[in-house]
Amino acid sequence: MIEVKSPRLLDLVAEDATVEQVCTGFQFTEGPVWHPVEQCLYFSDIPGDTRRRWSEADGASDLRHPNNKGNGMTLDADLNLYVCEHATSVLARETPSGEREVLASHYDGKELNSPNDVVVKSDGSVYFSDPTYGRMPGFGLERDQELGFQAVFRIAPDGELHCEADDFGQPNGLCFSPDESILYVNDTTHAHIRVFDVGADGSLGNGRTFAGNIGDGSMAGGLVDGMKCDERGNVYVTGPRGFWVFAPDGEHLGVIGMPEHSANLNWGGAGWNELYCTCSTSVYRVVLKVAGNRLAYM
Repeated sequence: MIEVKSPRLLDLVAEDATVEQVCTGFQFTEGPVWHPVEQCLYFSDIPGDTRRRWSEADGASDLRHPNNKGNGMTLDADLNLYVCEHATSVLARETPSGEREVLASHYDGKELNSPNDVVVKSDGSVYFSDPTYGRMPGFGLERDQELGFQAVFRIAPDGELHCEADDFGQPNGLCFSPDESILYVNDTTHAHIRVFDVGADGSLGNGRTFAGNIGDGSMAGGLVDGMKCDERGNVYVTGPRGFWVFAPDGEHLGVIGMPEHSANLNWGGAGWNELYCTCSTSVYRVVLKVAGNRLAYM
């Protein structure tokens, strides 16, 4: 199931790598994040309105239901959990003891669309995408949009909310380069990945296209959605047939094929070299030759 377009791909994953189904029976899985202390995977089932947990020892179990149609998740260095909530249109943070705090809910007096994916920089800055998917049936609560645009936002360490770019069709997955000098953001509607320089103050600038024509923007063909970076700066993004892999210079190296529609992915395992892939009804695992980009919680 490995499609090789460049031999550089085989430095990252074996050509005969096994795509292993670790759990199944869900409606639409999303938002995977590996907990380094519990050694388990948290993930979302958006239509099922449930946050779930999987570990090798215990299998799959429910963590929270209802879950406000939670989608993307990440952790920070203190293992606070950040959750993009579709039903409430907020970005929330949960402490290890379970206390919940709303970090962002409105911009310029208007309700956010539906935070979708989130990443935390090493200095505590938080970046999240805000498309309208959580205002659609099944993946959220159907309701009118208050903002007139879909954007990427930044919450500075002082808590102030900044709109960094508002010229997207539907901004979705996002990830940092290993040195945090670049933020990648994909646009599902336009089937491409954009890249921004990260300024000393955390602001984004010099937006440009990194890779295009990743499918045609239709659900049937496979969408750009979840996205992550490895420790060498290669970018992995959902697309037709599975996960498309791009080198830091933008070359398309190939595709890690999946048996189902791919929605998101994240690094896990003791060596952070296991790629956990949320794909419709199931979660799959692929062992790679390279580890994930080491974020603060890793």
